[in-house]
Amino acid sequence: MQNRKIARLLAGETFISREPGNSMLPVIKSRQPVVLASATWEEVEVGDIVYCRVKGRCYTHRVKAKDPSRGVLIANNKGRINGWTRQVFGKVVEILHK
Repeated sequence: MQNRKIARLLAGETFISREPGNSMLPVIKSRQPVVLASATWEEVEVGDIVYCRVKGRCYTHRVKAKDPSRGVLIANNKGRINGWTRQVFGKVVEILHK
């Protein structure tokens, strides 16, 4: 099942999102608004923060590595590696203040 954010990103929309959780501290606080724009794994670079799906779960996490055959390696800002994926739907283009 596809969530609404994925559907909007696949449609090319840019919008504000507020993700819960502290895994991206100190860069992004829990529920801090960010602007998401549509992007694919091929378009993002190491260091970018992306909205993606890894092993069935959606995350707003950082790209740690990129490999043409595996996609991108996703991790939070605390050192936890989530895994490799090609299911990148969007990229954080701006972090807004609360």
